Amino acid sequence: MQLKIMPKKKRLSAGRAPLMLFLCQMISALEVPLDPKLLEDLVQPPTITQQSPKDYIIDPRENIVIQCEAKGKPSPSFSWTRNGTHFDIDKDPLVTMKPGSGTLTINIMSEGKAETYEGVYQCTARNERGAAISNNIVIRPSRSPLWTKEKLEPIILRNGQSLVLPCRPPIGLPPPIIFWMDNSFQRLPQSERVSQGLNGDLYFSNVLPEDTREDYICYARFNHTQTIQQKQPISVKVISVDELNDTIAANLSDTEFYGAKSHRQRPPTFLTPDGNTSRKEELRGNVLSLECIAEGLPTPIIYWIKEDGTLPINRTFYRNFKKTLQIVQVTEADSGNYQCIAKNALGAIHHTISVTVKAAPYWIIAPQNLVLSPEEDGTLICRANGNPKPRISWLSNGVPIEIAPDDPSRKIDGDTIIFSKVQERSSAVYQCNASNEYGYLLANAFVNVLAEPPRILTSANTLYQVIANRPALLDCAFFGSPLPTIEWFKGAKGSALREDIYVLHENGTLEIPVAQKDSTGTYTCVARNKLGMAKNDVHLEIKDPTRIIKQPEYAVVQRGSTVSFECKVKHDHTLIPTVMWLKDHGELPNDGRFTVDKDHLVVADVNDDDGGTYTCVANTTLDNVSASAVLSVVAPTPTPAPIYDVPNPPFDLELTDQLDRSVQLSWTPGDDNNSPITKFIIEYEDAMHEPGLWHHQTEVPGTQTTAQLKLSPYVNYSFRVMAENNLGRSLPSEASEQYLTKAAEPDKNPTAVEGLGSEPDNLVITWKPLNGFESNGPGLQYKVSWRQKDGDDEWTSVVVANVSKYIVSGTPTFVPYLIKVQALNDAGFAPEPAAVMGHSGEDLPMVAPGNVRVNVVNSTLAEVHWDPVPLKSIRGHLQGYRIYYWKAQSSLTRNRRHIEKKILTFQGSKTHGMLPGLEPFSHYTLNVRVVNGKGEGPASPDKVFNTPEGVPSAPSSLKIVNPTLDSLTLEWEPPSHPNGILTEYTLKYQPINSTHELGPLVDLKIPANKTRWILKNLNFSTRYKFYFYAQTAAGSGIQITEEAITTVDEAGILPPDVGAGKVAVYPRISKLTTAAAETSANISWEYEGPELVNFYVEYGVAGSKEEWRREIVNGSRSFFGLKGLMPGTAYKVRVGAEGDSGFVSSEDVFETGPAMASRQVDIATQGWFIGLMCAVALLILILLIVCFIRRNKGGKYPVKEKEDAHADPEIQPMKEDDGTFGEYSDAEDHKPLKKGSRTPSDRTVKKEDSDDSLVDYGEGVNGQFNEDGSFIGQYSGKKEKEPAEGNESSEAPSPVNAMNSFV
Repeated sequence: MQLKIMPKKKRLSAGRAPLMLFLCQMISALEVPLDPKLLEDLVQPPTITQQSPKDYIIDPRENIVIQCEAKGKPSPSFSWTRNGTHFDIDKDPLVTMKPGSGTLTINIMSEGKAETYEGVYQCTARNERGAAISNNIVIRPSRSPLWTKEKLEPIILRNGQSLVLPCRPPIGLPPPIIFWMDNSFQRLPQSERVSQGLNGDLYFSNVLPEDTREDYICYARFNHTQTIQQKQPISVKVISVDELNDTIAANLSDTEFYGAKSHRQRPPTFLTPDGNTSRKEELRGNVLSLECIAEGLPTPIIYWIKEDGTLPINRTFYRNFKKTLQIVQVTEADSGNYQCIAKNALGAIHHTISVTVKAAPYWIIAPQNLVLSPEEDGTLICRANGNPKPRISWLSNGVPIEIAPDDPSRKIDGDTIIFSKVQERSSAVYQCNASNEYGYLLANAFVNVLAEPPRILTSANTLYQVIANRPALLDCAFFGSPLPTIEWFKGAKGSALREDIYVLHENGTLEIPVAQKDSTGTYTCVARNKLGMAKNDVHLEIKDPTRIIKQPEYAVVQRGSTVSFECKVKHDHTLIPTVMWLKDHGELPNDGRFTVDKDHLVVADVNDDDGGTYTCVANTTLDNVSASAVLSVVAPTPTPAPIYDVPNPPFDLELTDQLDRSVQLSWTPGDDNNSPITKFIIEYEDAMHEPGLWHHQTEVPGTQTTAQLKLSPYVNYSFRVMAENNLGRSLPSEASEQYLTKAAEPDKNPTAVEGLGSEPDNLVITWKPLNGFESNGPGLQYKVSWRQKDGDDEWTSVVVANVSKYIVSGTPTFVPYLIKVQALNDAGFAPEPAAVMGHSGEDLPMVAPGNVRVNVVNSTLAEVHWDPVPLKSIRGHLQGYRIYYWKAQSSLTRNRRHIEKKILTFQGSKTHGMLPGLEPFSHYTLNVRVVNGKGEGPASPDKVFNTPEGVPSAPSSLKIVNPTLDSLTLEWEPPSHPNGILTEYTLKYQPINSTHELGPLVDLKIPANKTRWILKNLNFSTRYKFYFYAQTAAGSGIQITEEAITTVDEAGILPPDVGAGKVAVYPRISKLTTAAAETSANISWEYEGPELVNFYVEYGVAGSKEEWRREIVNGSRSFFGLKGLMPGTAYKVRVGAEGDSGFVSSEDVFETGPAMASRQVDIATQGWFIGLMCAVALLILILLIVCFIRRNKGGKYPVKEKEDAHADPEIQPMKEDDGTFGEYSDAEDHKPLKKGSRTPSDRTVKKEDSDDSLVDYGEGVNGQFNEDGSFIGQYSGKKEKEPAEGNESSEAPSPVNAMNSFV
């Protein structure tokens, strides 16, 4: 609450003691402040706060809401009049009044019509102090009538004629907005030639052929109802007489053309307004719109002038291509003659518009609310103006004052009511009505007679903060009736004010023109009138001003360089400043080149646009200061070629602001050697704890030359700085002076605290000690505390020296403990540490697992189950369970010799486990033990179990000795691991012919007690392959293979150089290797056997059935080069020896390299290809001859019948049509026989050895026929495969292979 502010103020001298400041000025009335608390307590007449507009156009589709809101104390009641008579809202069910308000709602959406409620409404708000009334509110529903239907004829006119398209919209309420569009709802283009008038018509100063269209449509938009009405489209056609043919021109009369005017050029004439003069009347405050539209050819231009004055500059606007002149906020001074001039090249025409500005009433002095105290005087003034002059009439509480109750304290004097010596009954609401023919004004003003003691409205103990040497204004807003006097005191009541001058404002505010530090204190404001007294204390604090102690300086820099402005600010320590940089009094450019740090603005890569004034502005909540500097950018001066290098070391290191935990380090950068410094690296040395060792402290940007460093207590610091640019890091600077920080208690406690027992009766507490840097002071020690976790014991503590372990003795076995280790030094203790859990020492478990069960899964696997031991008996951390098991004796031999025990450990609390890798047909014993961190507990009772029989291992060896013409002797050793009782041996064998093909498989069963067997009735000079394995009741074991050859004759059994008792060494070719190129390959091999052997190399395309091509090797060399091969082709190759005992190596496959584009040739032109094709043709011819001879002889070859008689049931039958052998393969790996394997001289073959490939033996009849005369040349096939059941395959014999038997 405040007194009405007056322009005068009083100056009071501080010469009195105590000095009291007075405010006691009589004014005509009090103004009631808008203080919520005050308004709640004061009695006040009603005041209208909100009402509907005087001319209230409503939407007939919505409910009618007529607003009337008022305030007062007590709350006012409301009533309404309609058309001058009382409107009883209770009798109309559609009308409701808002509770606590006078606002009416008429529900016409459910029933009723808006037209029923048209009329003039007025609201009255009344309480015990008076009645306020609203304006007369005229309610009218909006209207948007449809366009009257009319038939519009097409308009045809000549090019250049003028045209007016009438709109004539329907009359609506309020008037519609007019616009012209086409059928596509696109606005028609307007220009100086074509434009829309104020009346909505479309004017053409002259028409052009492009104006021809059939969809000129006028639209009327009624905003109040949000509807748009459309006129019928108008069709306009513009024709040119020069383009008409004679017939059309003859049939058209002048009257058939719109306007019938010439299309030739003509001077302007006005389309609107008519005549040479016209009149326009407008009301004050409205927008004056004057319009002139002219026609002519060429299109006229419009100009405007005021005959007896000038057009107002700031209120004049031209619209519609200057065809409309608008003057906003028109006044009586704008009355006069306005002239519009239309001009084109052929002449000019003018029109004068006489403008008269009338005025509805407007206020000069509106009556104001009047608050008086008893016996006071006052006035209400109601002064208005208008054209014509308005009439003033007064009402009291809504009743004309002439018939209102008489009040002796008031007197009417025209537009003024004078009150003298008012009483509380003089309170009332007065209405002033000023009206003329253009409108009226109605104002409510109350007279409120109050008797109120003083109240101070400024909040108690308000704190004012003021910058030193500036004015201080201390508020004392007050209210009272009669008007109180104001007094100010400083400090305790009666204390003297020693300042020179104070200023007291009429609203109670105390001003200290120049506040000093000693102005700080408590000030008391006292308000008094005859009804009482009130006082309030406020507090004043004086703050130091903000200053810029280091201002930015003028700088001249070259383009592309970096510039830095410094701005250091000093401020009152209780205020927080913000620093902002401006460029040319605006914000800095949004550019990454501009960086703002604490006290610096840095601009990198300066360009010409960066020149200007840079201002540093420092703001606090109470003041702000600024400083500026100018940056000038110049072209770089020519310089020698720069030398780029790492920066020079910084220098001049200085320590400032030395505190216990921080220090500021500053330095001067060395030369950057033409590469900007990107950062500085700061390192420190602790001369007390680690002398000579430098540690990384921090890094700062290259633009910064100071750093605030965080320090630790009790460290003797030295610092050094290194600079870094894009080329590397500088040498370190000289070390700074040493700075020893004060000792303090440790900041942290040891880490990695653990509690583990090394013995069953102790607890070993360990931790990672603090280093010297972390000790924070001398006398580093540790307080070690412990107590049992589950007990109620107090903590036991001991202080130990700077060690990392403490042993607590006499503890119970394996008990959980809570442990704490706290650091301390001479300055005090570190923060309270968190407790960790440990355990005292473990002891061996006391109880063995029980109920051990064994389930034998198969001959090599058993599953063991046991019951867990009680946790308390473990006496430590459970590591798991351990099974000891061993093979006690063989079930076959009952050998009781000791077997090494095996151990399996199962982690955690598992109660079962699997024992893999057991030996079949064995007797095992096991026991189970529980394991903790100390070791194993006692063993469970031994548990015995037996494994069943399994299949045996392969026989330990297989020897083939004493080869004869038709027999071979086999000797072997039993399997090293029979895994059961051997029941028998199985021997399978089959012959191999000279083309690596397998013959029929013979199966023999040999008693288990045999270790030697003689095979008789074999073919002489024939290679056999043997498969040999043992059997138990569980099945067949692993087989071992071997190959051997019967002798050619009895004389050839022992060569002359072989003594008695030795087996002949048979020749072999092994280690066949190939190295292929694009069209060639190098073949190499190893040979063992008699000397003077001639070798040959055979090769062909892999996978094809063509005949092997043979190349003779000169001499006895063991290598050969093949040439003329096709690139990118897979080849098969083998090496053989010529002679009576011919043999060949196993096959190898290689692939030549891909063909190069530059070496591609036409294969059809190659000699080798032509020769190959001739050889193939010759072979086919020979084959046909042989077939013909065999057919004529009618001979049969009983090979198939013989093989059927001795067939092995595990061998797939041969094809019935050709009787070929099945494929031959090594039983070990299902692959072709390995290269380079060798049979020992004693013919002993181990199971891991591979057999050599078959070689051809002999030539002629002796090498071609078996004992029964069957021809071996019939048999052909693929490489050998395992002679297993169901794995055989057979094919028709290759004619190439068939022919080999005749060669």
